Amino acid sequence: MAVPMLLALVAMGVAAILLDRQNQQIAENRLRADTLAQISVIRAKLEGNISGNIQLVKGLVSVISTEPDMDQARFDTLVSNLFEEDSQLRSVAAAPDLVIAMTYPLKGNEAVIGLDYRQVPAQWSAVKTVLETGQLNIAGPVNLVQGGRGFIGRFPVYSGLDAERRFWGVVSAVVDVDRLYADSGLLDPDLGLDISITGMDGTGATGERFFGPNLDAAHPVVAAVVLPSGSWQIAAVPKGGWNADPLSAWGLRGLILAAGALILFPVFLTARMIGERHDHIRELGEREAELARLTRRLNLALDVSKVGVWELDLSTDAETWDDRNNEIYGMPTDGGPRTHEHWRAAIHPEDRERAESTFRTMIPSGYYETEYRVLLPDGTLRYVRSVGALSSEPGQQNTVVGVNWDVTRDVELNEDLRRAKRQAEARNNELEAARIRIEHNALHDSLTGLPNRRYLDEVLQRHAADGYHGSGSIALLHIDLDRFKQINDTLGHAAGDAMLVHASKVLRANCRETDFVARIGGDEFVILSSAGASDVRLKLIADRIVREMRKPAVHEGHECRFGVSIGVAVSRAADIDVRQLLVNADIALYRAKALGRNRHEFFTEALQAEVVRTKRVADEVLKGLDTHAFLAHYQPQFDAHSLELVGVEALARWQHPLDGLKAPDSFMDVAEELNVVAQIDRLILNQALSDLARWDAMGLHVPRASVNVSLRRLHDEGLVESLKSLKLAPGRLAFELVESIYLDESDGIVAWNIDQVKELGIDVEIDDFGTGYASIVSLQKLHPRRLKIDRQLVMPILEEPAQRQLVASIVDIGKSMDIEIVAEGVETMEHAVILRDLGCDILQGYAFARPMSREALEDFLRKTLPARTA
Repeated sequence: MAVPMLLALVAMGVAAILLDRQNQQIAENRLRADTLAQISVIRAKLEGNISGNIQLVKGLVSVISTEPDMDQARFDTLVSNLFEEDSQLRSVAAAPDLVIAMTYPLKGNEAVIGLDYRQVPAQWSAVKTVLETGQLNIAGPVNLVQGGRGFIGRFPVYSGLDAERRFWGVVSAVVDVDRLYADSGLLDPDLGLDISITGMDGTGATGERFFGPNLDAAHPVVAAVVLPSGSWQIAAVPKGGWNADPLSAWGLRGLILAAGALILFPVFLTARMIGERHDHIRELGEREAELARLTRRLNLALDVSKVGVWELDLSTDAETWDDRNNEIYGMPTDGGPRTHEHWRAAIHPEDRERAESTFRTMIPSGYYETEYRVLLPDGTLRYVRSVGALSSEPGQQNTVVGVNWDVTRDVELNEDLRRAKRQAEARNNELEAARIRIEHNALHDSLTGLPNRRYLDEVLQRHAADGYHGSGSIALLHIDLDRFKQINDTLGHAAGDAMLVHASKVLRANCRETDFVARIGGDEFVILSSAGASDVRLKLIADRIVREMRKPAVHEGHECRFGVSIGVAVSRAADIDVRQLLVNADIALYRAKALGRNRHEFFTEALQAEVVRTKRVADEVLKGLDTHAFLAHYQPQFDAHSLELVGVEALARWQHPLDGLKAPDSFMDVAEELNVVAQIDRLILNQALSDLARWDAMGLHVPRASVNVSLRRLHDEGLVESLKSLKLAPGRLAFELVESIYLDESDGIVAWNIDQVKELGIDVEIDDFGTGYASIVSLQKLHPRRLKIDRQLVMPILEEPAQRQLVASIVDIGKSMDIEIVAEGVETMEHAVILRDLGCDILQGYAFARPMSREALEDFLRKTLPARTA
């Protein structure tokens, strides 16, 4: 019995051991199948979430490629739409030229603005890969500049088409790590698995582990997560390991021991083992049902995302399409067999060869992506984006698994954007043409078409450093039309405009092609040229222009004649002061006009000195007016027969602070230019009136004071009102007018003022008579109280009888019109006697007294009047 029992025990022991091992193997296989089912779901969720996020951002990339000048507001509008989708996007940033300029949302991500990828070593390698391949790259997880961790999908962006296509920059989409893990089921507390993910930056099984513990020693179940660029490897083991439940194992072992102990109960033990096996089979069935349920959920997710899934067997060209894929290609959703030819037939004939070539070229690399058109049976045109990846399983034929999207709406949107871009470019071209026209109008005279003053200033500044066109010199001719105002006033502005156009043509015709001719305003022109070594050429040009401008020009049957005055300034300095050059030419032009017009004058140092002197005198005159430096000096006037004092002439004198007392000939021309002669006249008049009152109070009777009155003073509409306030007896005050004042019959204000002055009891005298061109008629119209014969006619009467006869004729004319005759410039008593005999009424000159100050006149009157009356 011992031997059979021993054999039985040995057989039972062996059977027990084999049964135990079989139990463990079954349990482990069951756990592996369960684990593989769970990580397959997680893998599908990871792939779906990553692909969904990528597709959301690709539309943004397409818009940026058509709007490379997009600003933050436009960027926010577009990206905010992406965040309305259920995605794991944390932020999206745009980096033109690899420097982040825009991000959404901006709040919380301010730190990334201005980030230059080239300055961040941790991210540069991934960005560099995008630049080198021109393809999407998914990197991560990485530590973000703005805090936290994320996966970064970087998309290269190109703007322009064909030959104008250029690299714009990079769009980076940050996928939140925690949300991706949570949405993919990795963080489910009820998962019951230890999971690790390897392949940082999409490097697959050979990459670095970035999630979970190291499970290499635990013989994990693994699966590949296929990414748009690269892959990850997900590994998992149950939290308790692959060993079966210890209690269940020891229970089985107990049964085996019991079976050994109770050898008599083999049927019972056999039934027990069969029952347990049936339990295991039932559990496997439940696991398979759970796997089917998860598969249905995955299919539901694909249907909701409107993504068509397909699989191609490369060895047979047989394809498997889901319902959504059949809908995209216009095929019936009957689950019927599909082949590669079905796909080719659905593609638009114009895209077929390209799509096929792209597929055959890209798929050996393991990844395939393209776009093409699909022509449906009813003629509808669709645009489809297709993505596929090569799948290789040990012991099986290679297949391609992929997805399709209907991107017709995106393509139409992009086409709308391109059309809008073309329209914007057309408008920009129109605006550019308008800008050119506006700039031309801004730099040219609208009447003559010549450059204007602004253009002249730009040209002068451009050529100031090295001279006109690099000649080292600049010649500037400032041209002013003579008698142009008369043409405008007589023939109208149309004739004036025609003459300006004619003048511009004459100037242009008499200059070199390289010379710059401009109209700088009114009837003024400027010619800019190089000066050369001498002024000969410039003189010839100026003479020719003066000569040509004298020739008559006809406008509407009228012959128009005018001339030009030209001022020429030349600079041959190393660095030319163009502003001073303009001033110098203007000074020369002024000199040409002063010398009689219809001529040209060159600017010289002597002319400069004269201008400086005139400027100095002008400043001193203005200062003298402020400091009351202009004083009245008086020259007595005497009765020609009795030699009694009949009046004084108030003469303006300037008490210069350095040069002493100055006569009118040293400052009156400058005063005329400054338009202050009327102001000086008013000062002398006020002093004369004050001194008359003073002399009356002192008992020094001065019968009359004569003061000079300028033409501008007579134009003062307030002159009469100011004179009405004077309390003077008639005849105490006389206004001396130069002969030319009363000849302009058209000047109504002057004539009216003279009449009003006479009505106020103020005498009117004609000064310097005989030196002008007064007529007897004009003398009759004015009817002055006195005529003053100019000293130039008085001086020669001692030696020239004809001159004496001329003075006698003037006296006769005055007497015939009841006008008193005053002779000035009486140098000797011999002059006095002859003038008295000729009939002059009043004598004035050095023979009696020189002009003197108020105080000197008072002394003169005290000393001489008693003697003369005696």
